[in-house]
Amino acid sequence: MLHVQKLGKRFLMVFLLIGALLSTFESITGISAKTLASQTTTGADGSIFPKNAEKQFKIILKSMYHAVDTNTYRINLSANVEKKASKNEKNWSEYPSKKVVATGYTAGIESTGKNPGHPLYGLTYSGVKVKRDLFSTIAADPKVFPLGTVLFIPGYGYGVVADTGSAIKGNIIDLYFETVDDVYNEWGKKTVEVYIIQKGNGKLTEEDFTALKENETMQVFRQNFLKQNGEQK
Repeated sequence: MLHVQKLGKRFLMVFLLIGALLSTFESITGISAKTLASQTTTGADGSIFPKNAEKQFKIILKSMYHAVDTNTYRINLSANVEKKASKNEKNWSEYPSKKVVATGYTAGIESTGKNPGHPLYGLTYSGVKVKRDLFSTIAADPKVFPLGTVLFIPGYGYGVVADTGSAIKGNIIDLYFETVDDVYNEWGKKTVEVYIIQKGNGKLTEEDFTALKENETMQVFRQNFLKQNGEQK
């Protein structure tokens, strides 16, 4: 009887372990156990192996790499932003910096050649919608600042590289503003020292940008930003 109980406990532990592994696999790759099973076949000797094994293996590796790479970017980004927010100071010397020429642009025809009715109106090169907030979308040369890079621009705030431009080459960045008046009244054209809070990995999704804006540590700063900009307008 004791032997049967031990076997039962071992069976239960193995079952729970397999369940945990399948759950972890699905959360990382987005591929469910059911989907995986449908993509397998049984050999003559009873062994189970994937259909188109090499192709499936490459897809799984790509999915895992993308998930880990994206999560690493978000974790590092949150850590760097929280570190700066917790200090609440103006000493940016701990971050690498670069002197750039910063101009301003809007989503309108005067900057992009697109009207509000255009299907791509308000969309950046990364696919993220333009935004002026505590974290704003900006354009840069991806060879200098890859997509996803977060900069602190004195006098403007945090800028996330989401866009590119034919005239944005080298040490030039273009800051998004909601209106042409805002461009001229709040910025114009300046040479500034910008601070690199987090270097991007060459891509930026709407989910990445939303997660950054909703970072709990930054909400007090965001409310102050919105209040100040509301009073200015």
